[in-house]
Amino acid sequence: MIPSDFIIREIKPEDNKQIATVIRNVLIEFGVPKVGTAYEDSATDEMYETYQEENAGYYIIEHKNKIVGGAGFSKLDNFEGNVCEFQKMYFLPIARGKGLGSKLIEFSLNEAKKQGFEHCYLETMPYMDAARALYKKNGFVNLDKPMGDTGHFSCNVWMIKEL
Repeated sequence: MIPSDFIIREIKPEDNKQIATVIRNVLIEFGVPKVGTAYEDSATDEMYETYQEENAGYYIIEHKNKIVGGAGFSKLDNFEGNVCEFQKMYFLPIARGKGLGSKLIEFSLNEAKKQGFEHCYLETMPYMDAARALYKKNGFVNLDKPMGDTGHFSCNVWMIKEL
């Protein structure tokens, strides 16, 4: 399989169940706590509805009509300024190692920039080495403390990128 075998598109209402399953399966695969992470977010079951707000977007990676990943952004909660949060980027194994992470980051952040955001913040886990390397490769730098209030108290790696 090559990257052209995968489609990046906006989320649709009928995608909710599939993307929620992808997110939770990846979290379980990596041993992420269920509490204080996306696993327990109500938004995980209502991804389409969550990202219909102004200044938000969520994008799906599809392979042969099956959702294999996704990522999105939304205004960073409880923070003043033009900062969005990069959110819920998860890929099934079939979509990993093909450059799709960088493509999805670039696509999402271009959309965020069009909506007026100047910086993008994210949170992740210290043992998610491949994700941290991917974010660094795509211009994110580490922060010493969190920004805003994401509710993900189990995520203790904080990064930001200028758009």
